[in-house]
Amino acid sequence: MASVIMNISKYVILILMALYTLSCFTIFQVESERARNQKLNRQIIYVFLIHFLSYLTFSLNDPEHMKEIVIFYGVQIFVATLYMYIYHYIYPYSSRVIANNMSFLLLIGYTMLTRLDYSLAKKQFVIATASLIGVSIIPWIMDRYKNLRKYGIAYGIIGILALASVFVIGVEQYGSRNWISLFGITIQPSEFVKILFVFFIASMLSKSRDFKQVCIITGFAGIHMAVLVLEKDLGGALIFFTIFIFMIYVGTGKIRYLLLYIAGGVAMVGLAFLLFKDRLFDHVMVRVEVWQDPWADISGKGYQITQSLFAIGSGGYFGAGLTKGSPDVIPVSESDFIFSAIAEEFGVLFALALILVCFSCFICFINIAMKVRNRFYKNMAFGFAICYIFQTFLSIGGVTKFIPSTGVTIPLVSYGGSSVLSSLVMFSIMQGISTIENKEAKNIEEERRNIEEAARKTQKA
Repeated sequence: MASVIMNISKYVILILMALYTLSCFTIFQVESERARNQKLNRQIIYVFLIHFLSYLTFSLNDPEHMKEIVIFYGVQIFVATLYMYIYHYIYPYSSRVIANNMSFLLLIGYTMLTRLDYSLAKKQFVIATASLIGVSIIPWIMDRYKNLRKYGIAYGIIGILALASVFVIGVEQYGSRNWISLFGITIQPSEFVKILFVFFIASMLSKSRDFKQVCIITGFAGIHMAVLVLEKDLGGALIFFTIFIFMIYVGTGKIRYLLLYIAGGVAMVGLAFLLFKDRLFDHVMVRVEVWQDPWADISGKGYQITQSLFAIGSGGYFGAGLTKGSPDVIPVSESDFIFSAIAEEFGVLFALALILVCFSCFICFINIAMKVRNRFYKNMAFGFAICYIFQTFLSIGGVTKFIPSTGVTIPLVSYGGSSVLSSLVMFSIMQGISTIENKEAKNIEEERRNIEEAARKTQKA
């Protein structure tokens, strides 16, 4: 009986995932506030049902630990419910679409981590919950303090110093020296500096968009990326570079900057490769060689990517079923390669739907950037949109062999304390921008109605 329920659950989860994904895009077509809220409420139902069926599968598969699994499931649902309802009650002008998607991605991450390593799932949950409590004050700070745009140079200097701190107290992991260890806690500074980096560019462009200002931004951006290259964190440097060139292009509206910086970036990479190939790019060359032909050394250098491809292929369209695959054979499947584990057990169709959900987050960010009137917030919203979608692309592209692996995680889904905290900060900042814009739009609408009402009264008189 248990096996029948588990097999049926696999297909029900896929149907619910399709419904949730569809609602992520059709929500933008709804004009009625009531209909919109109904659709958003249905999204929550889809999320909770997917989560329930997943943990039901865990319980049936491991009856000895059923009580512990049920308790862990209940605590997750409790926290998610508090966030999605109480958060919107505190911030009525915040975006419920972003809140729903954020909760959905976190719950998918908890589910897959429970499957891969229960201890890591609990650790991730504790970090994420503490982070949610901490970052919940961000929209209030942004609404209360309107002068955040003034500190552009400070953001840039603090970011550079934070990145450079790894040369003093840094530790090396996976070939890159981009981590620091403080009081037994390992932190990746670049995850938080990218937020300051977006603040820096947005602030500078909100003050001026002339050639001199662009040169100053370029100088600071160049230092950021140079430090990342010296740390051998080329994936991080690529994210910073992409944020930089697109924010400059959107902020100035001049395509020549975009083309110039792309050409300059390619030239600098080529020069650095020629001069420092053996010292900086040795592990990068290994990843490129593996990307070109992972089958040449399937039991050595190509083991990780080949196992990732085997997992995705063996899952097929509908997946092997939760707990029925072998995602644990993929090295670091809980972080960098979690997409492969999801594709194997939930199926390729589910994995594609997950990509679309991530893309809907990007659309939400872009939608906020287009609506907001304040230039600083507009630049910042666009910067975070680029940061989020490009990081997602690098992660999924690497595990599917579309591009060489960069060691980048999927925001909110992959395991990693620094990653989940920085992602929650980014989402909370976007909620702050949405709150400010929606509140201003509401005030403007009320003023317009008051003027029209006063005009009607004057005409009657």
